[in-house]
Amino acid sequence: MADTPRPTPDAHVEDRSRQDRPDHPLALGDAAIRQARNSAAFWAATGKSRGHEVIHRRGFLAVLGGERAGTRILLQEPDLDAQELAELTELAGRSTGPVDAEDPFSSTDLGHLGMRNWQMPIMVRPPGPVSAPAMEVIPAQRTQELQAAERIVIAGFELTRFAPYRPGELFPTALIEQPGVDVFLAVLDGEAVGACVTVVSDGFGSHYWVGTPPTQRSRGAGRAVMLGSLAPMANLPVTLTASRLGRPLYESLGFTAVTPSTWWSSR
Repeated sequence: MADTPRPTPDAHVEDRSRQDRPDHPLALGDAAIRQARNSAAFWAATGKSRGHEVIHRRGFLAVLGGERAGTRILLQEPDLDAQELAELTELAGRSTGPVDAEDPFSSTDLGHLGMRNWQMPIMVRPPGPVSAPAMEVIPAQRTQELQAAERIVIAGFELTRFAPYRPGELFPTALIEQPGVDVFLAVLDGEAVGACVTVVSDGFGSHYWVGTPPTQRSRGAGRAVMLGSLAPMANLPVTLTASRLGRPLYESLGFTAVTPSTWWSSR
């Protein structure tokens, strides 16, 4: 990959910071709802690109995948009514694969589904300048680049459900054709060493699948891919949900933890 000259990310990726820019910075109290809406936009785009059924309700969005992709549920409101909870329960019950649910409000008890749960902080970065990354960061636009990003995310997040590897299953080409969605790669000495996905929707940005393979950690790839992907969103508020290991990196990049998000998983 290093043998082919690459323009900077800005030459390939539209400046997302000019899209639907809000008139005021993201209020910290809005973080949960903004993360909920952006996650829904991301998973709706993912489901559509994979050809999966996407169900929209007032209180949740669900993406119904198969045995490997499973079912993803994104809570959109803190006050699901009885009908919505019953439908959510039915969808989870008939899933042929794993079930993952994300509750940015930490207000809905899904314990009756028999899933384990944990909390991670929603973090917010206000609009502001972004430093240049220490290594090349490119938007993944070609098939081989998307496949490199897939492999990094599968290895970095230990997504054993996607083994054996099937090219294009996690990141179909159609994903980057969805409005507001970009996939980024950090490249060092000609090798892809970090990846992430960004989504801009309704004037806010967010990060997903920020990862490096185990063999490439502690080389600055995570920081580089974050900086390279933040650049097109520099004038927007950006949210993400952080793991324990990722939080120190995000704090060093200007993100602040503001509220816990509860995650549920059948795995």
